[in-house]
Amino acid sequence: MDVVTLSSADADAAVALWEACGLVRPWNDAGADFARALAGPASTVLGVFASSRLVGTVMVGGDGHRGWVYYLASDPKRRGEGLGRTLMEAAERWLVSHGLPKIQFMVRGTNTAVLGFYEHLGYEAQDVVVLGRRLDD
Repeated sequence: MDVVTLSSADADAAVALWEACGLVRPWNDAGADFARALAGPASTVLGVFASSRLVGTVMVGGDGHRGWVYYLASDPKRRGEGLGRTLMEAAERWLVSHGLPKIQFMVRGTNTAVLGFYEHLGYEAQDVVVLGRRLDD
């Protein structure tokens, strides 16, 4: 599987995949998230295509100290084929190439299947509390 950097031409396909995977929430504009990641100097969106169809994505970026991963998605019909693992490995390589020594991401606590996937890849829960608020209200 070849992982490539996506372009703005891939935005609609990426958002459709994120929707199919249940990653989109009404309070987040997924298309704007995609555009911001491509426009930012320390972020991107990586993807995997099969027969010219986008079947996997991962958004990756860094804050100078740690890397963050968002929108890891694999086509639900292709689960179990290694897309998620391949994309996470590509995200890790991207972060290392940008000098970031740490990777973090957030998973909803109710998403137990995904938590199991990440545990299988060697990730473990961190003892932190994530705080936040909207700045665009």
